[in-house]
Amino acid sequence: MQDLFLSDVMDHQPAVMKYVTQNTLDLFHSDHLVRICAPMVRYSKLAFRTLVRKYDCDLCYTPMIIAADFVKSVKARDSEFTTNQGDRPLIVQFAAKEAQVLADAASLVSPFASGIDLNCGCPQRWAMAEGYGACLINNPELVSDMVKQVRNQVGDPGFTISIKIRIHADISRTVDLCRKAEAAGVSWITVHGRTHDERHQPVHYDAIKSIKESLSIPVVANGDVKSLKEAENIREITGADGVMAARGLLANPAMFAGYEETPLACIQDWIDITLEHGTPFTCLHHHLIYMMERITSKQEKRVFNVLSSTSAVLDYLRDHYGIQ
Repeated sequence: MQDLFLSDVMDHQPAVMKYVTQNTLDLFHSDHLVRICAPMVRYSKLAFRTLVRKYDCDLCYTPMIIAADFVKSVKARDSEFTTNQGDRPLIVQFAAKEAQVLADAASLVSPFASGIDLNCGCPQRWAMAEGYGACLINNPELVSDMVKQVRNQVGDPGFTISIKIRIHADISRTVDLCRKAEAAGVSWITVHGRTHDERHQPVHYDAIKSIKESLSIPVVANGDVKSLKEAENIREITGADGVMAARGLLANPAMFAGYEETPLACIQDWIDITLEHGTPFTCLHHHLIYMMERITSKQEKRVFNVLSSTSAVLDYLRDHYGIQ
């Protein structure tokens, strides 16, 4: 399936190039737990999204993209956003701090994606210093303005605008933020159940439950999802409509299909997909290191993790696991 870069399609007729998809919100209007691949810098790119979709992932996000750079630069658009016809439904996540810039970025991707997401949860210092990410949870009026501007500028009623947030220590402030976003027209809200300064502390599922009970739009739970059973338990605890996984899917892309560890068939699929897409060696190898963490010994890791070429990786997988 041909990969498409945004600059390749901008000048073509929309009737030929635009992808017609069902409203992504329909995923949430059933008893089915919506299983979502999180936005992951360097990792949730097209090849990996293709893999997890084969293993019961319902919805995928791109890595976070800086909206201002995306709007200004063709080079940024080509390097940051690649998709194809099978890559649906797809949410493009942007970091933004100005409503018009976010709306312009949304307009650029709207013919080729199912929706956009505003990152209001990245806790990294550089992002918060620039006015992006988790600092936005303290500015609900700006978040609401950005949602409204995208709604006004993108005419497709099926195009979604969601936000991904972290929580405040005072959960009432988070509920207020979410209610204002809901009133502005946000499609759903993903809640990472930690504050911006928490990293590996337990996830506050009670906070996600409080947010879900305060809203009428879908809520997605995020944080420490390592298996399908855990995802289902989190839904029971929080009442969330969907569950988003990041590191759990890196370690086991077949997680949402019920596998407890990465099956060899999934590793074979990854090799096939990356060779078809022309995935750079570093990306191919890093994903395999994550996938094989639970199924390789320390001695095997010492050898596999320092391999330095695609051919060396393919030879190793063939010799040790029968993967062609």
